[in-house]
Amino acid sequence: MLDEAVVPLPAGTFTIGKTFTFEAGHRLPSLPPDHKCSRQHGHSYQVEVILNAPALTGPGFVADFGDLAPFKTFLDTELDHHNLHEILPVEPTSENLARFLAGWFIHHLEPQIPGRLVAIRVRETARSWARFDVEPQ
Repeated sequence: MLDEAVVPLPAGTFTIGKTFTFEAGHRLPSLPPDHKCSRQHGHSYQVEVILNAPALTGPGFVADFGDLAPFKTFLDTELDHHNLHEILPVEPTSENLARFLAGWFIHHLEPQIPGRLVAIRVRETARSWARFDVEPQ
């Protein structure tokens, strides 16, 4: 069995990420009528949750991926197959959606899990994404 004398373990921070998906439609009503995003359209959203911790818990986790299930439940019940411009308190750009989801995660899930939310990344397409980074507290 190898030990730290053979492989010294450096100091640092551990980071994990998990990606969730949902389908939804939206439009951006504040854009001019001739802008393509002012019209109703849909996306296969990917939402990546990024967490970190200075130390590991349990068998060696920042957080157990299974403990993130309530976030998936929220996405499935509240956002999946909805028109986001009709239900969100902000205009449903990827940037605003990432910030909104970070707020939900911090308020509803972060107090019950080890690890701290670093960022939420929202991907509308394979080539475009927005990321909201949470300020350290």
